[in-house]
Amino acid sequence: MLSTRALRAHLLAAGLAGTVATSREENLRSYRLFAARDPRVLLGLDPAWGWDEAGLLRLMADKCGVSGDPAHRSGADVIDPERTVRGLDAFAARLGAAAARRVPVLLGTGHPHRLLGFYAALADALSAAGCLVLTPAQGRCVDITTRFGVRTHLLDYVRGVALVREPGVPSGGRVRGAHSHSPLPVRAALETAAACGGLLPELVVGDHGWVCGAGQLGIEAIGLADTDDPALFVGEAEGQVAVAVPLDDGMCSASYLPLTSYVLNRARLSR
Repeated sequence: MLSTRALRAHLLAAGLAGTVATSREENLRSYRLFAARDPRVLLGLDPAWGWDEAGLLRLMADKCGVSGDPAHRSGADVIDPERTVRGLDAFAARLGAAAARRVPVLLGTGHPHRLLGFYAALADALSAAGCLVLTPAQGRCVDITTRFGVRTHLLDYVRGVALVREPGVPSGGRVRGAHSHSPLPVRAALETAAACGGLLPELVVGDHGWVCGAGQLGIEAIGLADTDDPALFVGEAEGQVAVAVPLDDGMCSASYLPLTSYVLNRARLSR
């Protein structure tokens, strides 16, 4: 089992915490857009509280460990590895509780090239524990606003994990899912499940719009989030998101494998 000390060392060595690749400029831009209620960074969340840039910076300093100095406007920013470890512990506790109750779960990612392996291992473990891993609305078209305009994507599942693909990209084989922040895919999945009289998830696991979109609808949601994704941490502060784990979400997929082992062991889901 990976110890907490070994996990902390890995987070720093892999750049998942400590000084991270997400720049201070990117962070401050996201906080500014969130304060303006820009849907691109709300990720499906409808904040109940008034959040200005100063308040968001204080929140992110508390939740992630980014610099709380408003005069720090450029350069590198940081994630406190202790906060990441605490977040992963809370994340694992929620997974373990879901497995013990054998509740239906839905997993989805907007970072399929980076995080699919992490979530797929969780899906396998939850399924082995008796949870039904849901895959509603496979193949459904979802119109998502991108920087290139509105583009149609297809909702798909790989190893039990939802993602979206651009039209014409084949399913199966090498993962070619699209990077997405949108809450529309999780809304489509939940809408289809409800319309067909199927099971709805009691836990949603993922990132970006998968977590905020589900949490906003009152479903327990847990996920990973970078420092330029304040919506998950606002959701956690307001009670819509159960757990938001601060880490850099753009590193190579192999970087997250030790986190998988740690979480599954803490959740008592290792085989």
